Amino acid sequence: MQLIWLRTDLRVHDNTALSAAMKQGPTLAVYMISPTQWQSHDDSPNKVDFWLRNLEALKHELNALNVPLLIVHANTWDKAPKALLDLCTAHDVEHVHVNEEYGVNEDNRDKAVEAALDKHGIGFTRHLDQLFFPPGSVLTKTGGYFKVYTQFRKICYQRLHHSMPSVIRLPSKQAPVHVKSDAVPDHVKGFATPSDAVRKLWPAGEDEARKRLEHFTDDQVHYYNDERDFPAKPGTSQLSAYLAAGVVSPRQCLHAALRSNNGEFETGNVGSVTWINELLWREFYKHVLVGFPRVSRHRAFRPETEALKWRHAPKELEAWQQGRTGIPIVDAAMRQLVHTGWMHNRLRMIVAMFLTKNLLLDWREGERFFMQHLIDGDLAANNGGWQWSSSTGTDSSPYFRIFNPLNQSERFDPEGLFIKYWVPELKDLNKRDIHDPSSLGGLFGVEGYPSPIVNLKASRERALTAFKSLPHRQAETQDHE
Repeated sequence: MQLIWLRTDLRVHDNTALSAAMKQGPTLAVYMISPTQWQSHDDSPNKVDFWLRNLEALKHELNALNVPLLIVHANTWDKAPKALLDLCTAHDVEHVHVNEEYGVNEDNRDKAVEAALDKHGIGFTRHLDQLFFPPGSVLTKTGGYFKVYTQFRKICYQRLHHSMPSVIRLPSKQAPVHVKSDAVPDHVKGFATPSDAVRKLWPAGEDEARKRLEHFTDDQVHYYNDERDFPAKPGTSQLSAYLAAGVVSPRQCLHAALRSNNGEFETGNVGSVTWINELLWREFYKHVLVGFPRVSRHRAFRPETEALKWRHAPKELEAWQQGRTGIPIVDAAMRQLVHTGWMHNRLRMIVAMFLTKNLLLDWREGERFFMQHLIDGDLAANNGGWQWSSSTGTDSSPYFRIFNPLNQSERFDPEGLFIKYWVPELKDLNKRDIHDPSSLGGLFGVEGYPSPIVNLKASRERALTAFKSLPHRQAETQDHE
């Protein structure tokens, strides 16, 4: 008997480990519920609920292949070896297949499981599935991991031109194995049930993921480069949650993007090329996770920035978390996150830079809050984005590059439509005043809306002073935006 241990690969189509297992012989599938481990990773209730809903949908897809889905419980991953060994023993499993996951804890978990199974003669194979290239295979001329995205992307394009990763065909139905599937829990203790609104925004299942992918690449991708930065427009793919949970694969996304662009990577429709570049950003951050494991341990990628003296200002942090900073675009974005489990990418940069530069609060506070709410929370991408914005990470924005949120607001929400939706206190302001109500003067006021909690100009100077004082700060002259 073969066993596929499902993790962030909740699909039957283009699933490397599932296909490999079913080629070897009769196959069972298993999913592990690990509440305390998930809590230690700050996995959000939105994400855990999304996993469970997709698992229920996947159960039906697996049943169509005659692959039973079993559920095991291991509260923390140190209990994973025994839980899986017991399952393998009970069902005479000869070999376990997994799709590779990245991060220090994930790697340690898999090594421990492999060692436990090996003692009992049970095989364990990891498969490449989340990425186009295995970490360690895209390296600099000196044999190191890339620290700059543009150089990494160049090598990836060269590799893709020579060897395009193929989409794996759906396995054929196997003969019944006479093992009954387990019930998928509808909730996990310790994780609140999300609102109906969140569930409605993010329906579960591969059919939904493929429908979104097809809709986006058939039409919207052609406008992606022009509209992706405008939060009031439907300019993004809305696929990030499905990618994070593995309901759709990056290979499926890449092939769909190429179909939309007549097979071209770097020429043709600029929207398709831009979206492919975003897939490679995702790839890059996962390679960084492996090449520089300190980022999995809440450490700055750039060690010299660990000396930065972040402020301790719990009331300002709380105002940021609640969308009560007095800066409308920041507040609108934070309210979108809390209410939907998602935030537009341009806004993620704006609010991250506001927290780390204007408030001079530790990027780890923001990273954690995002993970606790995001339905698409992904350690590599979330950490990479936060460290980029805080100028502590790879390919980071130079420390002197500090977004002015008012300018960003005027540029990317020019009519104030996004702000009016999420900050209804300001709905009666015109498109000129809505970006900065405080400029109207104290007599005007907006009932129920706070004054800015920080002076943008003074706080910018404070951040510049803090970064300039870092010991051994490397010269930064390149503008990466």
